Amino acid sequence: MAGFAPASSRVLVPVGTITVLSLGADMRRREFLGVLGGVATGWSTLARAQQTMPVIGYVSGRSLEYEERLLSSFRKGLEEEGYVAGRNVAVQYRFSDGDDSRLPAIAADFVRRQVAVIVASGPSALAVKGATSTIPIVFSSGADPVGQGLVASLNQPGGNATGVAVFTNELGPKRLELLRTLVPKAELIAFVANAGTAAQVKDVQTAAVAFGQKILVVNASTPEDVEQAFATIAREKAGAVLYSAHQFYQIVRDQLVALAARHRLPAMYEWREFVEAGGLASYSTSRNDSFRQMGVYTGQILKGAKPSELPVVQPTKFEFAINLKTAKALGLTVPPNLLVAADEVIE
Repeated sequence: MAGFAPASSRVLVPVGTITVLSLGADMRRREFLGVLGGVATGWSTLARAQQTMPVIGYVSGRSLEYEERLLSSFRKGLEEEGYVAGRNVAVQYRFSDGDDSRLPAIAADFVRRQVAVIVASGPSALAVKGATSTIPIVFSSGADPVGQGLVASLNQPGGNATGVAVFTNELGPKRLELLRTLVPKAELIAFVANAGTAAQVKDVQTAAVAFGQKILVVNASTPEDVEQAFATIAREKAGAVLYSAHQFYQIVRDQLVALAARHRLPAMYEWREFVEAGGLASYSTSRNDSFRQMGVYTGQILKGAKPSELPVVQPTKFEFAINLKTAKALGLTVPPNLLVAADEVIE
């Protein structure tokens, strides 16, 4: 569905000087407001506060529930630069719940409000960049920000945007290699891809040829697609599952983990949150570091730094996580070298 949800299902909740746009207003989101801190004091208090402090617009294509744990790292980065949400800076959060069609409207709303900085998490960066060439943007991008047109170069962004290049999209071949080590007898590995991950499909297929591994590409862009994808995977008798990097899979994390368990399929995921939820393994950059860096850059820009002069940060820390409990349930023996290499082992 294009645009925002109908007004009857959209709730804008003031929490001190932090505003959250809830696109469903369910209990978990109401509980989350307490995490952000502050007591709802009404629009008049919010308006007065924002007249005396800068406002940050934060937009994400993911869901509030999924991003909750990462926001503390973002606020930690802000605090390192002397900015505390609710004290000397206001933050307005917007989440599209995986519906990219909502992102342009959210970006346009922040531009209309003339916020001091827009923080764009994930794929939302392109929508924000398309909405303004003047308001500073701090992004995290899983794709190449130069290739996307977000910046002119990594060292000299040259425009109104800078941030963190996570490059998680390029890690597909490494995830495939690790999965093959975990499940060496899997003659066929299914690669679940989203409509927007064609480049990742090509990279994984190229790596599969080099490894001598048979790959079954299955597309899934909706919860219904996911169910059908697993039906196809079961019918083709794939021995393991690898997921492409896409925010949609983060939204349906629990569904993916449950289906892999139901079909007794070893699965390799993008982020460690999947492993904590019961998935077998994941390989990624350190997301907490990326969100902290976004907070640091946001604080520096509020102090007067220009995005054009702040180099795009590239990750230096990677995380490999394994769930031994899941491995045991699947009858897998994790090789000792992988246990040693793992940054986190869940038992």
